[in-house]
This record gives sequence, C-alpha cells and structure tokens, in this order.
Amino acid sequence: MVRGVEMSLPRIASRDEWLAARKELLAEEKAMTRKRDLLSTKRRELPMVKVAKDYSFAGPKGRLGLHDLFDGCRQLIVQHFMFDPAWDDGCPSCTAAADEISSGLLSHLSARDTNFVVVSRAPLEKIDGYKAKRGWTFPWYSSLDSDFNYDFHVTIDSSITPVMWNYRTIEELEGVGMGWLGEGSSEQPGYSVFLLDGKSVFHTYSVYARGTEMLGGGYYFLDLTPLGRQEEWEEPKGRAGNVRGASPDFST
Repeated sequence: MVRGVEMSLPRIASRDEWLAARKELLAEEKAMTRKRDLLSTKRRELPMVKVAKDYSFAGPKGRLGLHDLFDGCRQLIVQHFMFDPAWDDGCPSCTAAADEISSGLLSHLSARDTNFVVVSRAPLEKIDGYKAKRGWTFPWYSSLDSDFNYDFHVTIDSSITPVMWNYRTIEELEGVGMGWLGEGSSEQPGYSVFLLDGKSVFHTYSVYARGTEMLGGGYYFLDLTPLGRQEEWEEPKGRAGNVRGASPDFST
C-alpha cells in the first residue's frame, strides 16, 4: 500500500527462480545492446547536408554564427529548448531535461571534441534571467532573429514554413491525430547534431519526440527499477501509487 492505494508489485520468488529469470532477461538485454550498436552505426553512416544559411545567435559575447557555437570542437550538439518569446519561463519538460546537464557531462563531451549548447527562440534577456533563476551554467543562445528554429522544425508555424514534425508532413500528422500542429505557432523539443569540416558546417542528425529522452539519464535509470517511470502508459499496470501522465516533467 502506498498513500492508501494498492499497488501491483513483482511476485515473490526464491533466489534461484530470480536468477533464472534474470539470466533470461540478460540475454534479451545483450541482444538489445547489439541492436543499439548497429543502430548507432547506421546513424553514423547517415549522409550529411551542408548548412548554407548564415544563422545568427545572440549570446553573452554578442552575435555569433553557427560555426562559432562549436567553440573549437569538431562536433556540436544543440538542445532545442522550448521557450517562446512571449513566455516568461521555459518549458517545464525542457527544464527537467536541462536540470540534468552537468559540468561533468559537458567536459566528457568536450574530451571527445564535441560541444553542447542550448538554443531557444526567446530573447537573450529572458534566457539569461531564467538560466540564473535555475542556477544553470551551460551555454544558452537566442535564435530569435534567425530562421534556425523554423528550418530545424522546432518552431512550427505554417505561415512561415511548411509544417513538419518528427519527419511527418501535416497530412501525415493529421492521419495520426496530430493535425493540431498545423494550427497557429508552437514550440517543440529536439536535438540537432552538426559537424565542422574546415570552414563548412554540416547537419548530420536531428531527433524529436521520445528520441530526446537520453539527456541526463533520469528516465533510463527509472527504467531499471520495479516501479519504472510511474507513467500511465507503462506495463504492468498498478505499479505506482501516484500515476503520472506521459510527460517528461519531474516536478510532480
């Protein structure tokens, strides 16, 4: 019982029974690891596209181009943080993800010639204010005066560019009940990866939706536990006394 709610817990077994079941699961985990390695290989084998547009970003040191965001590294990972210019605070789910960005993570990426930055469409003064309120130190830039968010499909506005979200057109989105993305303007989360070759910048990868869960690892650690993420979509049902919605927000 948790807070007066009956929970469905794992069945109780002997150590030998548990070990047999654990070994069976380990075989599946190893197969998944090998599949993940193959998938990562295919990701590295994707072709790349030269970035021809000269994007401009506002940061603490003034205006910068996309190539400046590499900060001496060959690779760049951009977190597309949802922060509309009209909002006073950033998106709660993006905030939860950003809370897990540590100095250790940034230094580990840097050791592999990779820089990590956050980009939002909010003006720099709002970004700096929210960043200070949260106690964050990672680099965060404003793309307010450029097409960057629109071109990488994290600001969705059909009056500016054709709607595409997670590689689906508006017609495909309507087919899966997400036609609302074609209405008005909205901010969406994602990550984009770039490679610097000489003086040329190339776009190699972008990921959206649940593909953004890997940052920090909070969800992946919860996946190791018997209660899991404690969200309503998970199986088996009844594992959590306080079931959350399928939203990556750790504030509740």
